[in-house]
Amino acid sequence: MDLQNKSTEAIPANSSIIKVRLQDLDKLFDLMDPSPLYKQDLHPNVAEHIVESARELPAQARLALLLHVDQVPPQARSDQAVSDAIRAYFTHRSTQAQRKLRLHLRRGTISLIIGLTFLATTLTASQLLGEGSFSTTLRHSLEIGGWVALWRPMEMFLYDWWPILGDKIFYRRLARMPVQIKYSA
Repeated sequence: MDLQNKSTEAIPANSSIIKVRLQDLDKLFDLMDPSPLYKQDLHPNVAEHIVESARELPAQARLALLLHVDQVPPQARSDQAVSDAIRAYFTHRSTQAQRKLRLHLRRGTISLIIGLTFLATTLTASQLLGEGSFSTTLRHSLEIGGWVALWRPMEMFLYDWWPILGDKIFYRRLARMPVQIKYSA
């Protein structure tokens, strides 16, 4: 068998290829992570390179990962296991983004309830104030303060969740890309 041309998966012709060169496959993984291979984290530098390379490509580009490895690994680690580990890593990142989104929306809901309660309290308090310039100034200040209390919940629901959802979709996309391994040695 010719190891130089050995590959895990075929890369479709119209794919945007992310290339990673490694001395050996051990450099692909975070050696501080004691998990079995299929649950092991990628080395932070490798993961960052893959993510940043993918972010530079068009959002609709079909992605593929090509690992150029200088040394042939021991037979204990199969190429399919490496591909599965890469997929598991990005699937886990997508799941983390989903959890972050759920937590963000929960916090937004709690913030909205607090903001609406505060608004109702300030509007009620402003109605209880008498006439006069000081009372009018205080009334308007309470009303403005009540409405400002809704600023952050609205920001959370209108704008802040989009990037988290984008990360979830992005990592799911990385988890589905074909992985090909080519050995130089």
